[in-house]
Amino acid sequence: MARPDGKRADMVTIADVARHAGVAVSTVSYVLSGKRAISTTTRQRVLASIAELGYHPHAGARALASRRANVIALVLPLRTGMHLPVLMRLVTAVVTAARQAGHDVLLMTADEGPAGLRRIAASAMVDGVLVMDVEMSDARVPVLRELGRPSVLIGFPADPTGLTCVDLDFHRAGARCAEHLAELGHTRIALLGAPPVVYQRDTGFARRTRAGFLDAAERLGITATARPCGESPDDARAAVEQLLMDVPDVTGLVVHNEEALAHVLAVLPRLGRGVPDDVSVVAICPDQVAENAWPPLTAVLIPAEEVGRQAVFLLMRKLDGAPVPESTLLGPALTVRRSTASRPVSEPTAARMGE
Repeated sequence: MARPDGKRADMVTIADVARHAGVAVSTVSYVLSGKRAISTTTRQRVLASIAELGYHPHAGARALASRRANVIALVLPLRTGMHLPVLMRLVTAVVTAARQAGHDVLLMTADEGPAGLRRIAASAMVDGVLVMDVEMSDARVPVLRELGRPSVLIGFPADPTGLTCVDLDFHRAGARCAEHLAELGHTRIALLGAPPVVYQRDTGFARRTRAGFLDAAERLGITATARPCGESPDDARAAVEQLLMDVPDVTGLVVHNEEALAHVLAVLPRLGRGVPDDVSVVAICPDQVAENAWPPLTAVLIPAEEVGRQAVFLLMRKLDGAPVPESTLLGPALTVRRSTASRPVSEPTAARMGE
């Protein structure tokens, strides 16, 4: 794009801006970097000149001046068992927060494993790393402890010592679901969790939700069972059928599997279990999913956006050399909707119908 004087915008220099605004080059630099206080009047004059001339600071020059790449890496878990809509909400939050902090985001996939982390750490491509889908015994953790780049994990390994981790408190989330059902008088409850492959990988969020659910049930003196649930309609139907066969008197159900949630809600009435008349259902999912279900679901919110923003905030603090907590756990918030009710006093619909 050309300016009125014919000079292309991408050829405009910081000296051109200084001349146009009638200030020193250093003043323009301080306005751009924020490293020194500049009067409001002067700052506005410099910003007006930048806008009029179409000046864009050169990314390479900024990086050389700050000895930073102004890029962070985000390791994405694009593999079986991950719910894409939730993942994309988190990624969008990370990218937005990073841009607000003056950084771009380099996307990597989790299948690169420790080798991928070593590759980017050995280069000057990124200033720091965000890692998602953390397993309890994650092979990437030893590498992250050794990296010459600041890192933040979105999730918790078994031993988070020396790391910076942020996530929803999934143990407390599972417990809160069990507590809600117990408060309604349910004494036989169940959890349908993530797909089997997620448990096989020993992914932290799934394991902690299961543990929190079972721990709370034991503490409350009620009977609970937990099992995985596949994502497809056939898998979800099979999981529900097997559950009702094994535990026919179950009256409270927690679903921690966004992909299977709609299938579970669809199959329960076909098996003679109305929601919430026969079975109360609690979900761990985004509010939008819970609100759009029928009936609207009592749910613990998965705060993907807030987790993403917090992860970037912590990484930016580490890049600036500021202290950060090792563990940041977001407390679960349960919203009661129409899918939960007091424990039924009579037999489930299927039993009444003689099925």
